Amino acid sequence: MTVLFRHIAFLKTVLLYSLTAFGGPQGHYAMMLKTFVQKRKDVTEEELLEYSAFCQLLPGASSTQTLTLIGYKRGGVLLAVITMLIWTLPACILMGLFSFFPTTNTALFRFIAPMTIGFLAFAAQKAFKISIHNTITRVILVASTISTFLLFQWPWIFPILLVLGGFVTNLSDRRIPQKEILPKKIKWGNIWLFAIIFLLAGASSELARKNNWPSRRPLNLFENTYRFGSLVFGGGNVLIPMMYEQFVARPESQKLIQRNPNIIRLNKGDFYSGAGMVRAIPGPVFSVAAYMGGVAMKDKGPTLQILGCFIGATGIFLPSALLVLFFYPIWHNLKKYAIVYRALEGINAVVVGIIIASALYMMKDFYLVSWTDIAINLAVIGATWAVLSLTKLPSPVIVLAWLLAGWLMLVL
Repeated sequence: MTVLFRHIAFLKTVLLYSLTAFGGPQGHYAMMLKTFVQKRKDVTEEELLEYSAFCQLLPGASSTQTLTLIGYKRGGVLLAVITMLIWTLPACILMGLFSFFPTTNTALFRFIAPMTIGFLAFAAQKAFKISIHNTITRVILVASTISTFLLFQWPWIFPILLVLGGFVTNLSDRRIPQKEILPKKIKWGNIWLFAIIFLLAGASSELARKNNWPSRRPLNLFENTYRFGSLVFGGGNVLIPMMYEQFVARPESQKLIQRNPNIIRLNKGDFYSGAGMVRAIPGPVFSVAAYMGGVAMKDKGPTLQILGCFIGATGIFLPSALLVLFFYPIWHNLKKYAIVYRALEGINAVVVGIIIASALYMMKDFYLVSWTDIAINLAVIGATWAVLSLTKLPSPVIVLAWLLAGWLMLVL
Protein backbone atom coordinates (compact mmCIF):
# COMPACT_ATOMS: atom_id res chain seq x y z
CA MET A 1 0.00 0.00 0.00
CA THR A 2 2.92 2.34 0.66
CA VAL A 3 3.83 2.18 -3.02
CA LEU A 4 0.33 3.35 -3.99
CA PHE A 5 0.74 6.62 -2.11
CA ARG A 6 3.21 7.64 -4.80
CA HIS A 7 0.41 7.37 -7.33
CA ILE A 8 -2.36 9.26 -5.50
CA ALA A 9 -2.04 12.28 -7.82
CA PHE A 10 -2.32 9.98 -10.82
CA LEU A 11 -5.39 8.21 -9.41
CA LYS A 12 -7.06 11.55 -8.63
CA THR A 13 -6.53 12.50 -12.27
CA VAL A 14 -8.05 9.18 -13.38
CA LEU A 15 -11.11 9.89 -11.22
CA LEU A 16 -11.54 13.39 -12.63
CA TYR A 17 -11.06 11.99 -16.13
CA SER A 18 -13.72 9.32 -15.50
CA LEU A 19 -16.21 12.08 -14.64
CA THR A 20 -15.52 14.16 -17.75
CA ALA A 21 -14.55 11.73 -20.56
CA PHE A 22 -17.29 11.67 -23.20
CA GLY A 23 -17.44 10.29 -26.71
CA GLY A 24 -16.61 6.59 -26.66
CA PRO A 25 -13.15 5.06 -27.36
CA GLN A 26 -12.06 7.59 -29.98
CA GLY A 27 -13.18 10.58 -27.92
CA HIS A 28 -11.59 9.05 -24.84
CA TYR A 29 -8.30 8.70 -26.72
CA ALA A 30 -8.30 12.42 -27.49
CA MET A 31 -8.88 13.30 -23.83
CA MET A 32 -6.18 10.84 -22.73
CA LEU A 33 -3.80 12.61 -25.09
CA LYS A 34 -4.57 15.95 -23.48
CA THR A 35 -4.62 14.65 -19.88
CA PHE A 36 -2.04 11.87 -19.56
CA VAL A 37 0.41 12.92 -22.30
CA GLN A 38 0.45 16.69 -22.54
CA LYS A 39 -0.50 17.63 -18.99
CA ARG A 40 0.86 14.85 -16.76
CA LYS A 41 3.36 13.17 -19.11
CA ASP A 42 2.55 9.69 -17.74
CA VAL A 43 3.15 8.31 -21.24
CA THR A 44 4.47 9.68 -24.51
CA GLU A 45 2.34 10.31 -27.58
CA GLU A 46 4.00 7.32 -29.25
CA GLU A 47 3.20 5.05 -26.30
CA LEU A 48 -0.44 6.15 -26.16
CA LEU A 49 -0.82 5.55 -29.89
CA GLU A 50 0.73 2.10 -29.47
CA TYR A 51 -1.56 1.25 -26.54
CA SER A 52 -4.60 2.32 -28.52
CA ALA A 53 -3.57 0.28 -31.56
CA PHE A 54 -2.85 -2.80 -29.44
CA CYS A 55 -6.22 -2.57 -27.63
CA GLN A 56 -8.06 -2.26 -30.94
CA LEU A 57 -6.73 -5.74 -31.75
CA LEU A 58 -8.38 -7.20 -28.64
CA PRO A 59 -12.07 -7.78 -27.91
CA GLY A 60 -13.59 -5.82 -25.06
CA ALA A 61 -13.68 -2.21 -23.90
CA SER A 62 -10.73 -0.63 -25.74
CA SER A 63 -10.68 2.73 -23.91
CA THR A 64 -10.78 0.86 -20.58
CA GLN A 65 -7.92 -1.35 -21.72
CA THR A 66 -5.87 1.64 -22.90
CA LEU A 67 -6.22 3.44 -19.58
CA THR A 68 -5.44 0.19 -17.76
CA LEU A 69 -2.15 0.00 -19.67
CA ILE A 70 -1.26 3.56 -18.61
CA GLY A 71 -1.72 2.43 -15.00
CA TYR A 72 0.26 -0.74 -15.74
CA LYS A 73 3.19 1.29 -17.08
CA ARG A 74 3.23 3.52 -13.99
CA GLY A 75 2.85 0.90 -11.26
CA GLY A 76 2.41 -2.65 -12.53
CA VAL A 77 -0.60 -4.95 -12.25
CA LEU A 78 -1.95 -3.61 -8.93
CA LEU A 79 -2.08 0.00 -10.11
CA ALA A 80 -3.52 -1.15 -13.44
CA VAL A 81 -6.43 -2.87 -11.66
CA ILE A 82 -7.07 0.13 -9.39
CA THR A 83 -6.95 2.45 -12.41
CA MET A 84 -9.53 0.32 -14.21
CA LEU A 85 -11.83 0.28 -11.17
CA ILE A 86 -11.67 4.06 -10.69
CA TRP A 87 -12.34 4.57 -14.40
CA THR A 88 -15.31 2.21 -14.66
CA LEU A 89 -17.05 2.67 -11.30
CA PRO A 90 -18.58 6.17 -11.76
CA ALA A 91 -20.23 5.28 -15.07
CA CYS A 92 -21.40 1.88 -13.77
CA ILE A 93 -22.89 3.50 -10.66
CA LEU A 94 -24.71 6.11 -12.78
CA MET A 95 -26.05 3.51 -15.20
CA GLY A 96 -27.05 1.28 -12.27
CA LEU A 97 -29.03 4.19 -10.79
CA PHE A 98 -30.69 4.82 -14.15
CA SER A 99 -31.95 1.22 -14.11
CA PHE A 100 -34.16 2.24 -11.17
CA PHE A 101 -35.37 5.42 -12.90
CA PRO A 102 -35.14 5.05 -16.69
CA THR A 103 -35.07 8.44 -18.40
CA THR A 104 -34.53 9.81 -21.88
CA ASN A 105 -34.01 13.48 -21.02
CA THR A 106 -30.52 14.28 -22.35
CA ALA A 107 -30.97 17.96 -23.30
CA LEU A 108 -28.18 18.89 -20.88
CA PHE A 109 -25.72 17.12 -23.20
CA ARG A 110 -26.69 19.11 -26.32
CA PHE A 111 -23.11 20.09 -27.22
CA ILE A 112 -21.31 16.92 -26.13
CA ALA A 113 -21.42 15.15 -29.53
CA PRO A 114 -19.86 18.04 -31.51
CA MET A 115 -17.42 18.64 -28.65
CA THR A 116 -16.32 15.01 -28.95
CA ILE A 117 -15.67 15.48 -32.66
CA GLY A 118 -13.54 18.50 -31.80
CA PHE A 119 -11.49 16.27 -29.50
CA LEU A 120 -11.18 13.72 -32.33
CA ALA A 121 -9.94 16.39 -34.73
CA PHE A 122 -7.30 17.41 -32.19
CA ALA A 123 -6.24 13.76 -31.65
CA ALA A 124 -6.05 13.12 -35.40
CA GLN A 125 -3.85 16.18 -35.88
CA LYS A 126 -1.44 15.04 -33.16
CA ALA A 127 -1.36 11.40 -34.27
CA PHE A 128 -0.86 12.42 -37.92
CA LYS A 129 2.39 14.23 -37.06
CA ILE A 130 3.76 11.11 -35.36
CA SER A 131 2.59 8.30 -37.64
CA ILE A 132 2.23 9.62 -41.21
CA HIS A 133 5.68 10.29 -42.61
CA ASN A 134 6.08 8.46 -45.96
CA THR A 135 4.12 7.28 -48.99
CA ILE A 136 3.04 3.91 -47.63
CA THR A 137 1.66 5.36 -44.37
CA ARG A 138 -0.25 8.00 -46.36
CA VAL A 139 -1.79 5.27 -48.55
CA ILE A 140 -2.71 3.21 -45.46
CA LEU A 141 -4.24 6.32 -43.85
CA VAL A 142 -6.52 7.02 -46.83
CA ALA A 143 -7.52 3.37 -47.27
CA SER A 144 -8.26 2.83 -43.56
CA THR A 145 -10.25 6.08 -43.30
CA ILE A 146 -12.48 5.17 -46.25
CA SER A 147 -12.89 1.53 -45.16
CA THR A 148 -13.70 2.43 -41.56
CA PHE A 149 -16.24 5.08 -42.59
CA LEU A 150 -18.05 2.74 -44.99
CA LEU A 151 -17.97 -0.31 -42.68
CA PHE A 152 -18.14 1.37 -39.27
CA GLN A 153 -20.96 -0.89 -38.06
CA TRP A 154 -19.12 -4.10 -39.01
CA PRO A 155 -17.33 -5.30 -35.84
CA TRP A 156 -14.39 -6.99 -37.56
CA ILE A 157 -13.31 -3.95 -39.59
CA PHE A 158 -10.98 -2.65 -36.84
CA PRO A 159 -8.82 -5.76 -36.22
CA ILE A 160 -8.77 -6.61 -39.94
CA LEU A 161 -7.49 -3.16 -40.92
CA LEU A 162 -4.89 -3.22 -38.14
CA VAL A 163 -3.57 -6.62 -39.26
CA LEU A 164 -3.51 -5.53 -42.92
CA GLY A 165 -1.71 -2.31 -42.02
CA GLY A 166 0.96 -4.25 -40.17
CA PHE A 167 1.29 -6.69 -43.08
CA VAL A 168 1.73 -3.97 -45.70
CA THR A 169 4.57 -2.21 -43.86
CA ASN A 170 6.35 -5.56 -43.54
CA LEU A 171 6.58 -5.95 -47.31
CA SER A 172 9.82 -3.96 -47.09
CA ASP A 173 12.55 -4.78 -44.54
CA ARG A 174 15.07 -2.09 -45.51
CA ARG A 175 14.14 0.59 -42.98
CA ILE A 176 14.17 -1.44 -39.76
CA PRO A 177 16.81 -4.18 -39.33
CA GLN A 178 16.50 -7.03 -36.85
CA LYS A 179 18.33 -6.60 -33.52
CA GLU A 180 19.60 -9.38 -31.31
CA ILE A 181 17.11 -10.15 -28.51
CA LEU A 182 16.76 -12.59 -25.64
CA PRO A 183 13.56 -14.68 -25.33
CA LYS A 184 11.44 -14.14 -22.21
CA LYS A 185 9.20 -16.50 -20.30
CA ILE A 186 5.45 -16.07 -20.82
CA LYS A 187 3.16 -15.98 -17.77
CA TRP A 188 -0.01 -17.88 -18.64
CA GLY A 189 -2.03 -17.23 -15.47
CA ASN A 190 -4.43 -14.53 -16.76
CA ILE A 191 -5.34 -16.31 -19.99
CA TRP A 192 -6.03 -19.57 -18.11
CA LEU A 193 -8.24 -17.65 -15.67
CA PHE A 194 -10.05 -16.00 -18.58
CA ALA A 195 -10.70 -19.34 -20.29
CA ILE A 196 -11.76 -21.14 -17.09
CA ILE A 197 -14.27 -18.40 -16.19
CA PHE A 198 -15.60 -18.45 -19.76
CA LEU A 199 -16.16 -22.22 -19.68
CA LEU A 200 -17.58 -22.29 -16.14
CA ALA A 201 -19.95 -19.40 -16.89
CA GLY A 202 -21.28 -21.16 -19.98
CA ALA A 203 -21.64 -24.54 -18.28
CA SER A 204 -23.33 -23.21 -15.13
CA SER A 205 -25.69 -21.04 -17.17
CA GLU A 206 -26.79 -24.00 -19.27
CA LEU A 207 -27.21 -26.26 -16.23
CA ALA A 208 -29.25 -23.56 -14.49
CA ARG A 209 -31.52 -23.27 -17.54
CA LYS A 210 -32.05 -27.00 -17.99
CA ASN A 211 -32.64 -27.70 -14.29
CA ASN A 212 -34.59 -24.50 -13.61
CA TRP A 213 -32.37 -23.47 -10.69
CA PRO A 214 -33.73 -20.64 -8.50
CA SER A 215 -30.44 -18.78 -9.10
CA ARG A 216 -30.60 -19.23 -12.85
CA ARG A 217 -31.18 -15.59 -13.83
CA PRO A 218 -28.02 -14.17 -12.16
CA LEU A 219 -25.99 -17.04 -13.66
CA ASN A 220 -27.51 -16.47 -17.11
CA LEU A 221 -26.86 -12.74 -16.80
CA PHE A 222 -23.19 -13.24 -15.91
CA GLU A 223 -22.71 -15.66 -18.79
CA ASN A 224 -24.32 -13.23 -21.25
CA THR A 225 -22.28 -10.21 -20.20
CA TYR A 226 -18.99 -12.12 -19.81
CA ARG A 227 -19.49 -13.51 -23.32
CA PHE A 228 -20.10 -10.02 -24.70
CA GLY A 229 -16.97 -8.70 -22.99
CA SER A 230 -14.96 -11.61 -24.41
CA LEU A 231 -16.10 -11.46 -28.02
CA VAL A 232 -17.09 -7.90 -28.91
CA PHE A 233 -14.80 -5.99 -31.28
CA GLY A 234 -15.64 -2.39 -32.16
CA GLY A 235 -16.74 -1.06 -28.76
CA GLY A 236 -20.21 0.14 -27.83
CA ASN A 237 -21.31 0.45 -31.46
CA VAL A 238 -21.23 -3.35 -31.59
CA LEU A 239 -22.05 -4.18 -27.96
CA ILE A 240 -25.42 -2.40 -27.89
CA PRO A 241 -26.80 -4.17 -31.02
CA MET A 242 -25.63 -7.51 -29.60
CA MET A 243 -27.40 -6.77 -26.32
CA TYR A 244 -30.54 -5.83 -28.23
CA GLU A 245 -30.50 -9.15 -30.05
CA GLN A 246 -29.88 -11.09 -26.81
CA PHE A 247 -32.25 -9.30 -24.43
CA VAL A 248 -34.98 -7.83 -26.65
CA ALA A 249 -35.21 -9.60 -30.04
CA ARG A 250 -34.52 -13.23 -29.06
CA PRO A 251 -37.04 -13.33 -26.18
CA GLU A 252 -39.79 -12.43 -28.68
CA SER A 253 -39.40 -15.83 -30.37
CA GLN A 254 -42.25 -18.10 -29.27
CA LYS A 255 -40.21 -21.20 -30.02
CA LEU A 256 -37.41 -19.96 -27.77
CA ILE A 257 -39.87 -19.01 -25.00
CA GLN A 258 -41.33 -22.54 -25.06
CA ARG A 259 -37.82 -23.99 -24.70
CA ASN A 260 -36.70 -21.48 -22.08
CA PRO A 261 -39.66 -19.66 -20.44
CA ASN A 262 -37.33 -17.95 -17.93
CA ILE A 263 -35.11 -16.30 -20.55
CA ILE A 264 -33.84 -12.83 -19.64
CA ARG A 265 -35.94 -10.25 -21.44
CA LEU A 266 -35.97 -6.46 -21.47
CA ASN A 267 -38.71 -4.06 -22.46
CA LYS A 268 -37.82 -2.32 -25.73
CA GLY A 269 -38.46 1.12 -24.25
CA ASP A 270 -36.25 0.44 -21.23
CA PHE A 271 -33.51 -0.86 -23.52
CA TYR A 272 -33.50 2.23 -25.72
CA SER A 273 -33.57 4.46 -22.66
CA GLY A 274 -30.35 2.88 -21.34
CA ALA A 275 -28.69 2.76 -24.77
CA GLY A 276 -29.36 6.47 -25.20
CA MET A 277 -28.38 7.53 -21.71
CA VAL A 278 -24.98 5.79 -21.78
CA ARG A 279 -24.04 8.03 -24.71
CA ALA A 280 -24.80 11.10 -22.63
CA ILE A 281 -22.69 10.32 -19.56
CA PRO A 282 -18.90 10.24 -19.15
CA GLY A 283 -16.97 7.00 -18.94
CA PRO A 284 -16.95 3.74 -20.91
CA VAL A 285 -19.94 2.82 -23.10
CA PHE A 286 -19.62 -0.74 -21.78
CA SER A 287 -21.05 0.56 -18.49
CA VAL A 288 -24.44 0.10 -20.18
CA ALA A 289 -24.15 -3.52 -18.95
CA ALA A 290 -24.73 -2.29 -15.38
CA TYR A 291 -28.01 -0.74 -16.52
CA MET A 292 -29.09 -3.83 -18.48
CA GLY A 293 -28.24 -6.08 -15.53
CA GLY A 294 -30.29 -3.91 -13.18
CA VAL A 295 -33.32 -3.82 -15.48
CA ALA A 296 -33.06 -7.60 -16.03
CA MET A 297 -33.41 -8.15 -12.25
CA LYS A 298 -35.87 -5.32 -11.59
CA ASP A 299 -38.87 -7.56 -10.88
CA LYS A 300 -36.91 -9.40 -8.14
CA GLY A 301 -36.73 -6.43 -5.77
CA PRO A 302 -34.13 -3.72 -5.04
CA THR A 303 -31.50 -6.01 -3.50
CA LEU A 304 -31.37 -8.35 -6.47
CA GLN A 305 -31.57 -5.40 -8.84
CA ILE A 306 -28.40 -4.01 -7.29
CA LEU A 307 -26.88 -7.49 -7.66
CA GLY A 308 -27.89 -7.41 -11.33
CA CYS A 309 -26.05 -4.08 -11.79
CA PHE A 310 -22.94 -5.57 -10.15
CA ILE A 311 -23.09 -8.75 -12.24
CA GLY A 312 -23.53 -6.78 -15.47
CA ALA A 313 -20.60 -4.47 -14.73
CA THR A 314 -18.30 -7.28 -13.53
CA GLY A 315 -19.16 -9.61 -16.39
CA ILE A 316 -18.53 -7.00 -19.10
CA PHE A 317 -15.22 -5.57 -17.82
CA LEU A 318 -13.51 -8.64 -16.34
CA PRO A 319 -12.56 -10.16 -19.74
CA SER A 320 -11.10 -6.83 -20.90
CA ALA A 321 -8.79 -6.69 -17.89
CA LEU A 322 -7.68 -10.34 -18.10
CA LEU A 323 -7.01 -10.15 -21.85
CA VAL A 324 -5.06 -6.88 -21.85
CA LEU A 325 -2.93 -7.79 -18.82
CA PHE A 326 -2.10 -11.16 -20.37
CA PHE A 327 -1.40 -10.13 -23.95
CA TYR A 328 0.38 -6.82 -23.43
CA PRO A 329 3.55 -8.27 -21.82
CA ILE A 330 3.74 -10.69 -24.76
CA TRP A 331 3.19 -7.84 -27.23
CA HIS A 332 5.80 -5.72 -25.42
CA ASN A 333 8.37 -8.50 -25.85
CA LEU A 334 7.37 -9.15 -29.47
CA LYS A 335 7.95 -5.48 -30.29
CA LYS A 336 11.67 -6.17 -30.12
CA TYR A 337 11.37 -8.29 -33.25
CA ALA A 338 11.84 -6.25 -36.41
CA ILE A 339 8.77 -7.79 -38.06
CA VAL A 340 6.55 -6.51 -35.23
CA TYR A 341 8.30 -3.15 -35.02
CA ARG A 342 7.77 -2.68 -38.76
CA ALA A 343 4.13 -3.70 -38.33
CA LEU A 344 3.65 -0.90 -35.80
CA GLU A 345 4.31 1.63 -38.54
CA GLY A 346 1.28 0.41 -40.48
CA ILE A 347 -0.85 -0.21 -37.39
CA ASN A 348 -0.34 3.36 -36.16
CA ALA A 349 -1.29 4.72 -39.58
CA VAL A 350 -4.51 2.69 -39.43
CA VAL A 351 -5.30 4.12 -35.99
CA VAL A 352 -5.07 7.65 -37.39
CA GLY A 353 -7.45 6.61 -40.15
CA ILE A 354 -9.89 5.16 -37.60
CA ILE A 355 -9.85 8.42 -35.63
CA ILE A 356 -10.55 10.52 -38.74
CA ALA A 357 -13.28 8.12 -39.92
CA SER A 358 -14.90 8.15 -36.47
CA ALA A 359 -15.15 11.94 -36.58
CA LEU A 360 -16.62 11.88 -40.09
CA TYR A 361 -19.04 9.10 -39.17
CA MET A 362 -20.33 11.04 -36.19
CA MET A 363 -20.66 14.20 -38.29
CA LYS A 364 -23.01 12.56 -40.80
CA ASP A 365 -25.84 12.71 -38.25
CA PHE A 366 -25.55 16.51 -38.15
CA TYR A 367 -27.05 16.79 -41.62
CA LEU A 368 -30.37 15.36 -40.47
CA VAL A 369 -31.16 18.58 -38.55
CA SER A 370 -31.75 22.23 -39.46
CA TRP A 371 -29.14 24.48 -41.03
CA THR A 372 -29.00 26.48 -37.81
CA ASP A 373 -28.16 23.36 -35.79
CA ILE A 374 -25.56 22.33 -38.37
CA ALA A 375 -23.86 25.73 -38.04
CA ILE A 376 -23.93 25.51 -34.24
CA ASN A 377 -22.45 22.00 -34.28
CA LEU A 378 -19.66 23.03 -36.64
CA ALA A 379 -18.93 26.06 -34.44
CA VAL A 380 -18.66 23.81 -31.37
CA ILE A 381 -16.29 21.47 -33.23
CA GLY A 382 -14.11 24.34 -34.36
CA ALA A 383 -14.09 26.03 -30.96
CA THR A 384 -13.18 22.79 -29.16
CA TRP A 385 -10.33 22.07 -31.56
CA ALA A 386 -9.02 25.64 -31.27
CA VAL A 387 -9.06 25.62 -27.47
CA LEU A 388 -7.26 22.25 -27.36
CA SER A 389 -4.68 23.32 -29.93
CA LEU A 390 -3.97 26.87 -28.80
CA THR A 391 -4.37 26.75 -25.02
CA LYS A 392 -3.40 24.56 -22.08
CA LEU A 393 -6.94 24.48 -20.71
CA PRO A 394 -7.56 21.07 -19.06
CA SER A 395 -10.02 18.73 -20.78
CA PRO A 396 -12.45 18.59 -17.80
CA VAL A 397 -12.84 22.39 -17.92
CA ILE A 398 -13.72 22.23 -21.63
CA VAL A 399 -16.30 19.51 -20.98
CA LEU A 400 -17.87 21.41 -18.07
CA ALA A 401 -18.04 24.57 -20.18
CA TRP A 402 -20.07 22.81 -22.87
CA LEU A 403 -22.29 21.15 -20.24
CA LEU A 404 -22.92 24.62 -18.78
CA ALA A 405 -23.79 25.90 -22.24
CA GLY A 406 -26.26 23.05 -22.70
CA TRP A 407 -27.82 23.78 -19.32
CA LEU A 408 -28.22 27.46 -20.19
CA MET A 409 -30.01 26.56 -23.43
CA LEU A 410 -32.24 24.21 -21.41
CA VAL A 411 -33.32 26.82 -18.85
CA LEU A 412 -33.47 29.91 -21.08
